[in-house]
Amino acid sequence: MSRVLIIGAGGVSSVTVKKCARLPEMFDEIYLASRTLSKCEALQKEVGADRLKGVFTVDADNADAVAELINKVKPDLVVNLALPYQDLPIMDACLATKTDYLDTANYEPKDEAKFEYSWQWAYQQKFQDAGIMALLGSGFDPGVTNVYTAYAAKHYFDEIHYLDIVDCNGGDHGQAFATNFNPEINIREITQRGRFWENGEWKETEPLTVREDLDYQNIGVRASYLMFHEELESLVKHFPTLKRARFWMTFGDAYLNHLKVLEGIGMTSIAPIDFQGQQIVPLEFLKAVLPNPGSLAEGYTGKTCIGTYITGIKDGKEKTIFIYNNCDHAVCYDEVGAQAVSYTTGVPAMIGAALMLNKTWNKPGVWNMEQFDPDPFMAMLNDHGLPWHVIECESSPFAK
Repeated sequence: MSRVLIIGAGGVSSVTVKKCARLPEMFDEIYLASRTLSKCEALQKEVGADRLKGVFTVDADNADAVAELINKVKPDLVVNLALPYQDLPIMDACLATKTDYLDTANYEPKDEAKFEYSWQWAYQQKFQDAGIMALLGSGFDPGVTNVYTAYAAKHYFDEIHYLDIVDCNGGDHGQAFATNFNPEINIREITQRGRFWENGEWKETEPLTVREDLDYQNIGVRASYLMFHEELESLVKHFPTLKRARFWMTFGDAYLNHLKVLEGIGMTSIAPIDFQGQQIVPLEFLKAVLPNPGSLAEGYTGKTCIGTYITGIKDGKEKTIFIYNNCDHAVCYDEVGAQAVSYTTGVPAMIGAALMLNKTWNKPGVWNMEQFDPDPFMAMLNDHGLPWHVIECESSPFAK
């Protein structure tokens, strides 16, 4: 008997719940909790109470409240699909109840636009001592891109030297300005300074100032901008032969123009301001007026292309490969009522959970995705809607 408690009821959670519900041989009992009970009830109505056994309300900022819920449900695994601010309270609750933990994004403090693994890696000894496991970043990027790198290191290279993770959304949702996942988290992420690893140290750039025009499989050429992304932090730690590691994401001119205006008038700020006798955070207000990412799914056309360019040495010779996935927004909507950005995060969360529950990935402590055998995860990607492809390139599109 395997029992999973999923916390969070947004677009990613909807995909994960539906995917888990279709695999009774892996997920015997599924439970769902969120701050908003009506979202959980709506999802339960969609998948059926026979598969989504129970729904609950919980304040995921409160470790004691989460622990109380865990003690009530008694899950084998807690899947955290709430906000990154809530990673640590949920990890604390898992420690208190000695329950395995999984998330899709690393912790960041609410009062500072900064994300890194140090806070969660600090739990390593505590989780080992408790005999429980935490799997960090089981989404696509981070997540699948980490596994792609581990797969390449295992099957294609003796050493990997250069890594460029690329994330292209070639879709069209018809909105003037919208984000494909939580607007607050998305805008905090992309307005930070760029950061990449080169020759043993981190180097920084001004936000979205370094650009490459890349040709994406089945999409075409798109402007791609250098950013910092959390998987870089763990990959350079676990693959010490890396000479350079970078992350790139595509943005259209209209999106960047809207973002520049919003920044210019202070709407992306996370510093509270006084408004009509109360304090509000401009970015939180902006989130409230922007389209809900889940509402973008119907009518969304086009594809995503997310992958990793890897250059390294095999049998004394240099080679480059590109491992990638194309995901179609319309196909995702037809299958689970979601757009591809939610789908590409929700499916890997399900796969990571399945591998933990069946003990394929099983080790007390706090771990990143690339620290486990990539082969079972890669096989499940092909089986559950995210097929991958490997291209052996004549050369990397990035200059050394």
